[in-house]
Amino acid sequence: MAGFVDETNIHVKGGDGGAGAVSFRREAHVPRGGPDGGDGGAGGDVWLVADRNVASLLAFRDHPHRRATDGTHGQGKKRNGSAGDDMVVPVPEGTMVRDRDGAVLADLVHAGDRYLAAAGGRGGRGNARFLSNRRRAPSFAEQGEAGEERWLRLELKLVADVALVGFPNVGKSTLIAAMSAAKPKIADYPFTTLEPNLGVVRDDDMEFVVADVPGLIEGASEGRGLGHQFLRHVERARVLCVLVDLAWRSSGAPAPNEQRAVLQRELEQYEPQLLERPRVVVGSRADIGDALDDPAGTYDIELAVSGVTGAGVRDLVHRLGALVASARAATPLPEAFVVHRPAAEGFRVERADEHAWRVVGRQAERAVALSDLTNPEALAFAQGRLRSLGVDRALARAGAREGDLVHIGAFTFEYEPDDQVLMS
Repeated sequence: MAGFVDETNIHVKGGDGGAGAVSFRREAHVPRGGPDGGDGGAGGDVWLVADRNVASLLAFRDHPHRRATDGTHGQGKKRNGSAGDDMVVPVPEGTMVRDRDGAVLADLVHAGDRYLAAAGGRGGRGNARFLSNRRRAPSFAEQGEAGEERWLRLELKLVADVALVGFPNVGKSTLIAAMSAAKPKIADYPFTTLEPNLGVVRDDDMEFVVADVPGLIEGASEGRGLGHQFLRHVERARVLCVLVDLAWRSSGAPAPNEQRAVLQRELEQYEPQLLERPRVVVGSRADIGDALDDPAGTYDIELAVSGVTGAGVRDLVHRLGALVASARAATPLPEAFVVHRPAAEGFRVERADEHAWRVVGRQAERAVALSDLTNPEALAFAQGRLRSLGVDRALARAGAREGDLVHIGAFTFEYEPDDQVLMS
């Protein structure tokens, strides 16, 4: 898995909506044709979709920007603009989406789970849509709405059936190579594995995925070394395979019982629920260790294996396969994928300074952003929309006074207590 990346930032931008058209019928013998401006097309959305064919977040490391296409403008004769195409961004299963403050927005665990990362802007309505008994010749149309734009933080937590957990250089990479077709980097020094390796293991008529998690050290749960980055990949594993080094006398490692106690303590401190997972304690490097000469069983291991000679590997595969089968039966996969959409929000009034206020919320911002406020008709229409949303009442309750500035999106108004606002 060369180039494995499990943390990255991504910038998403929904497509901008197209503007509505201002147009009037121009036909022979029809001196006063009615409005026939078409609507602008909506901008495309940006979706993050879990895909089992994507292994890491490498694609975003050097190219973090993803943008959907814009909608096109409306035209005369009530011809509507076309909508922009959505952008579907594949991410690995197990990707967690956070905002810039670290809050979790979505957890894309299974293939097909999707999250609406940036909504496209709404297309503006053409002047034909504003025809009414009181407004017989509307001379304005709505502008296209800008698509949502923001930075997100992606974190990958591997979705594996089994996680191999152990100290550095205890033979995890050699073991996963012996159990599967994975070919991890193997060498005789600590921290050979600086990124997780995945291997598909076959046991009779079933398959399961094993993750070779980089070696843990004491203090990993507190972030020592690369502890937090490593432990994150253990969270989703159904079964834990705890490896202790049987060749501890020659390697200078702690005794196997002490290794197991340290690993258990680090797992508990990081996430107590990990200790409730099914697990098997295995002694590794049995070909050069002394577990087979330990008839008293002081090491308290269930199996002794050697990834080099293959001794005990088949028994371990059967044991892990049985635990995985039981865990899968207890927690079956969902029958359908999950769609995450940000909850719709109204608006809120915030104090900007002593004589200024800010109205925050997509509905209120849309009311002014879509209107051409240089047009008196459009300005009156925008004021009516703000009143219908209750913005004027909310400002009065907040304590706004005559002459205070009110910021809504990129626009600034003067507040008037008689519900009349003037653009400054």
